[in-house]
Amino acid sequence: MVDWTDAERAAITSLWGKIDVGEIGPQALTRLLIVYPWTQRHFTTFGNVSTNAAILGNPKVAQHGKTVMGGLENAVKNLDDIKNTYAKLSRMHSEKLHVDPDNFRALAECISVCVAAKFGKQAFTADVQEAWQKFLSAVVSALGRQYH
Repeated sequence: MVDWTDAERAAITSLWGKIDVGEIGPQALTRLLIVYPWTQRHFTTFGNVSTNAAILGNPKVAQHGKTVMGGLENAVKNLDDIKNTYAKLSRMHSEKLHVDPDNFRALAECISVCVAAKFGKQAFTADVQEAWQKFLSAVVSALGRQYH
């Protein structure tokens, strides 16, 4: 369990309330696939993800980005039980999909970059970033818990 201060809870929920999952999700997943091209191997069922242009125009990438952000919403709603919130998803990514857990960290980084670019230094202050990074670290840790 993560110990959250009231200020961290407020920062996370306030920032989350401003995030458009239909915008940030596709941007973040697209960025992941371009910046970390080895992650493309997990998305072969999405069709062509072999070039930046193909990734940018791929509707399945965009949809899955929204799905990922929907999963983050579950963590925002369950800040005190992120580990159990992600137990099934962690098992699926470990046992069925065989995703390297370091990819979760890379995706979290891409989400942060997209959020920072969207909101700028006025809304994404150092204090907000500190809480947001702590939140994403908790999510990444929870997603990696079921790995052997």
